[in-house]
Amino acid sequence: MTLYTNMPLEVVLEGFNDEIEQPQEVWSNGVKMQVTPIAPGMGKIIRLLDCSLDDYLNPNLMPGTIVNYK
Repeated sequence: MTLYTNMPLEVVLEGFNDEIEQPQEVWSNGVKMQVTPIAPGMGKIIRLLDCSLDDYLNPNLMPGTIVNYK
């Protein structure tokens, strides 16, 4: 892959080798979801795994939303 940019290489590759938290599968409000932990008992929703079809329309369950799961 070739990347043409006028930005310094350090800026382009910043954070490339940082370790990321492994996603966890948790239940919150009766919905099984995959979250990225951000604090003990809190996570950012990645995707919904086991829910009703109406839950996909719930703005509180959108990817990127912070939820409590403990």
